[in-house]
Amino acid sequence: MRRTGPWPIERIEAHLAETVVPLRLACVEASGHPRVLSLWFEWREGALWCATSPRSRLAGWLAAEPRCGFEVVPDAPPYRGVRGRARATLDAARGGEVLERLVDRYVGSRETRLARWLLARKADELAIRLEPLSFSSLDFTPRMRGT
Repeated sequence: MRRTGPWPIERIEAHLAETVVPLRLACVEASGHPRVLSLWFEWREGALWCATSPRSRLAGWLAAEPRCGFEVVPDAPPYRGVRGRARATLDAARGGEVLERLVDRYVGSRETRLARWLLARKADELAIRLEPLSFSSLDFTPRMRGT
């Protein structure tokens, strides 16, 4: 796997495991234009996992063109994080379990109104597995000191 930037692979994997912000996913629409979407994610089994409805436009776009890009960088300075290229696969069998873990990670409780609404649809959820093909880390901490 290709890796560029200041971080070793261990730091990249730690960032992906620890950082709880939406992943920005770049994919190709049916029209051929690029689209960037924000999705909840988790780093597990050497891949980034997200979830969506099987009827979503995103599912159709990734089925037609699995090559995509991603970024996991918080919006607050100092800017640091990971970008990369990936190949997406869709997995209906794991959709519910991925959704449960994403709710736990981002909502923190399955007893909130949002969590209950999301989990009511888990039997019909589709897991998105993003297999990284390359990583590019960025860390602007040294040059942003004092901002």
